[in-house]
Amino acid sequence: MKGPVTHVPARTSATLTEAELRLMEVLWAKGPSSVQQVVDALPSDAPLAYNSVLTTIRILEKKGYVEHDKDGRAHIYKPVVARQEAARSEIRNLVRRMFRNSHELLVLNVIEEAQIDVAELSRLREMLRQKEENR
Repeated sequence: MKGPVTHVPARTSATLTEAELRLMEVLWAKGPSSVQQVVDALPSDAPLAYNSVLTTIRILEKKGYVEHDKDGRAHIYKPVVARQEAARSEIRNLVRRMFRNSHELLVLNVIEEAQIDVAELSRLREMLRQKEENR
């Protein structure tokens, strides 16, 4: 006989769609906001309809990126995943999917493909040197 089914909280999705990222950028910049405030904060050259923003914010909430508080009849949404944490999650997913879990392959690809100037290369060397010293 099976035991009772327990509720497992939704896990944060590994990646954000472009539309989700646009809304998260607004929430990270402005902090807690209503749907209308998010709509108003979007660039005028790429507006989104209120219902599109509402639907996407609800998806973000289901994914665990935002949560809401009630303010009268309005819901005020706030990010619960920091930008840096989301960026790291995106990089982990990229490394896993495209580079067979090899950070080295990712870095080599960036160095080979990118137009890295001397100053950037110097900063990368310094970061690697510091990382090695801290081990």
